[in-house]
Amino acid sequence: MSDPNDGGQERSFSEHSSANSTDNLKLTLLAEDLSVEKEAVETGRMRVSKRTHTREVAIDEDLLKESAEIETIPIGQQIFEMPMVRHEGETTIIPIVEEVLHTERRLFLKEEVRITRKKTTDQFHDRVTLRYQEAVVTRVQSASEAVDNESTNESK
Repeated sequence: MSDPNDGGQERSFSEHSSANSTDNLKLTLLAEDLSVEKEAVETGRMRVSKRTHTREVAIDEDLLKESAEIETIPIGQQIFEMPMVRHEGETTIIPIVEEVLHTERRLFLKEEVRITRKKTTDQFHDRVTLRYQEAVVTRVQSASEAVDNESTNESK
């Protein structure tokens, strides 16, 4: 007798089985084992290289330039105390004092030096060359791939 659930294996019973001898029945069962293995297989190769390119870029920037005008102004006036350095707007005034011998000592303002700051802005124009890189990826035939002569001739 064959059971569809036993994997195609037949179970056999002894012919003298009766209702009293059901405890003596024996079935022979088969067992299967599964074994799984991994194997690395090369399916292709890639080559990565890089190329460097250049491009020109225009530069337009404002450059700040500062200069100073120095002017000496004769004063020739008697003063009674030492004047301090002072500022008038962008101009710094530095007093130059001289002691003159007269029967008595007197301060005499001989001259002033005036320094005026001026700021100008000039446009700066130039062209510079900048470099940049990009990656190039190409497929290389692996050792396990068969050589295809038609595609090899086309790529040349």
